[in-house]
Amino acid sequence: MPYKTVLLLLVAAYPLRADNHEQNALDLIASGENEGLKIAAAVSFTEGPAWHAPTSSVYFTDIPNERIMRYDAQGNLETFRTRSGRANGLVFDNQNRLLACEGGNRCITRTEPNGARLVLADNYKGNRFNSPNDIIVDSQDRIYFTDPRYGNRDNMEILAADGSAVEGVYRIDPDGSVHQVLELELHRPNGIALSQDETRLFVADNASGRDQGNRILWRFDRNPDGSVDRSSQTALFDWGNSGSDRGPDGMAVGKDDLLYVTAGLNFSDKPIMANRKFRSGIYVIDPDGAGLVRFIPIPIDDITNCIFGGPNGNTLYITAGHRLFSIEID
Repeated sequence: MPYKTVLLLLVAAYPLRADNHEQNALDLIASGENEGLKIAAAVSFTEGPAWHAPTSSVYFTDIPNERIMRYDAQGNLETFRTRSGRANGLVFDNQNRLLACEGGNRCITRTEPNGARLVLADNYKGNRFNSPNDIIVDSQDRIYFTDPRYGNRDNMEILAADGSAVEGVYRIDPDGSVHQVLELELHRPNGIALSQDETRLFVADNASGRDQGNRILWRFDRNPDGSVDRSSQTALFDWGNSGSDRGPDGMAVGKDDLLYVTAGLNFSDKPIMANRKFRSGIYVIDPDGAGLVRFIPIPIDDITNCIFGGPNGNTLYITAGHRLFSIEID
């Protein structure tokens, strides 16, 4: 049966001071309070929110139960699709068809209007993807997705010229061709987004847990033909690589062109995570390099992704733990 769960919590914003970016960030995180945050729904483990404007609904994944869920404006929660292949990131294309990163099936799929599942891509040059994670679509129907590998790395098939296993970023063009747009520039790409004018590509590079590696939000210039200028790689925010902090996951771009990035951790039973600096929340980051401009704390782990929706496009839906949150962004 459809159901609705609502709980008011706390969220506040703090302006950025024009001094050291890292200290500003730590000050924002330490002083954050919760206000105006709502719990919209609860399932097992939430990820990959996508806004569907025609029905005023947000779709998201319940990974352990292999379901794609739909939460509408009336507060009804229902299962849209089962046997989702442990889908993670979701997005609607320009024809309002749902695209999914099916990490368990190592492919990108589209759900047709009649409910049929179509595999758009499952390999690059004959080698299977690792585990597609997050996905976006540009105005020309070009699909971009990240392909990290968390966990067992034994069956990774895509290799660089030096034999290194590639955790890359790929583009599927409208003709179905697959292109590798980023290769060894990233350690473990996760969330992905485009600027409003589509001239910039943003990628969350997130090694997790005990792994040594990047926990950085990167910016790249994107060309009109859909290619990415690899030499333009610029770090916008660094969560450190000590293993004690959880880096960036999914993200959304606001009307203000700021980046709303999910990252951080509140609680852990892992000793290595005891000295973390970065709390769980939305890190609002300036795309031009001015650092963190706002922090919205989320009182649950693990925060995974977010998307803008609602009638005015200023409702931020946030997946974290087993809950779907929402908050209005001024």
